[in-house]
Amino acid sequence: MSTNTSSFFDEHFAMLYSNLMDQYMPEYFKSFQYTPWVFSLLGSVVIGLSGIFPLIIIPTEEKMAKEGYKDPADSKLLRVLLSFAVGGLLGDVFLHLLPEAWEGDNQDPSSHPSLRSGLWVLSGILIFTIVEKIFSGYASADEENPQPKCVEIANCLLRRHGGQLPEGETAESCGGACDIEDVDKVCFLREREQKSKEKKEQPKKVAGYLNLLANSIDNFTHGLAVAGSFLVSFRHGVLATFAILLHEIPHEVGDFAILLRSGFSRWDAARAQLLTAGAGLLGALVAIGGSGVTSAMEARTSWIMPFTAGGFLHIALVTVLPDLLKEEDRKESVKQLVALIFGIALMAVMTMLFEH
Repeated sequence: MSTNTSSFFDEHFAMLYSNLMDQYMPEYFKSFQYTPWVFSLLGSVVIGLSGIFPLIIIPTEEKMAKEGYKDPADSKLLRVLLSFAVGGLLGDVFLHLLPEAWEGDNQDPSSHPSLRSGLWVLSGILIFTIVEKIFSGYASADEENPQPKCVEIANCLLRRHGGQLPEGETAESCGGACDIEDVDKVCFLREREQKSKEKKEQPKKVAGYLNLLANSIDNFTHGLAVAGSFLVSFRHGVLATFAILLHEIPHEVGDFAILLRSGFSRWDAARAQLLTAGAGLLGALVAIGGSGVTSAMEARTSWIMPFTAGGFLHIALVTVLPDLLKEEDRKESVKQLVALIFGIALMAVMTMLFEH
């Protein structure tokens, strides 16, 4: 069914492309010299720009604040988008990345397909787990000996001295958690509480950086695919770019939601998404540079898809899903489940339409 659908779409796209070229394209452009590497880079840039598309969909921090959400991670819409992201990642892994990796392994009679790809998937999961443990360990080192709340410490100090500081002293501190002075007590308490909040923001971003790493690797494979298609023909290149773009748009929405949950602002998330697009350009350059040794290049990069699949599995099932399982509102839980299933279904539709 997938092959028939792809052939049907390919034939109709070819007819549409031919008609547009004949009727609407100026004569100058009909006679231009086709340069595959230029269009390969342009195609990779277009796909990379899909990373800022979520700015249109996801509301601003100001709008979330008006709705009563001080932290964007508490937004009901963001939690639904995170569920969609989990579904999209799972659909991408089991309906796109792993089948394509197994198909490539089956073409090599000297390898055991399930073992080889399986080992790379496990490697991706383990490496992402180790990285998250390392960076989370640095961030949570101070949490092993939690301090009482600043206000409680201040009250304790005041009770110890009968509501006043000892005679001749103007300040006293306790455990580095707060300072209390004879003047402007509130300001000092607020300052220390603000510093405490800033410390808590750091570990939240680990998952976001892991997601960016996985996306960079995934974008590298997209660059390989786009450049490889343009090296075949202009029509194949345009078709591949269009297919990957449609596949990436829902993916990018989910990735954007994960970055917001990890503590990134909207613009920081958009900039980070654009930076990962650089990996797509690198993939295109690698494909162009190795165009004469296609089989050797495929052998060297065959590990990327199963490794990326392992990274996506870690992000979806270990990093994002546990937070969603804490939802206590049944209505919101149903919405999140529907969004998760929709994410899987959308990846399935994209695979049936555009995979060859």
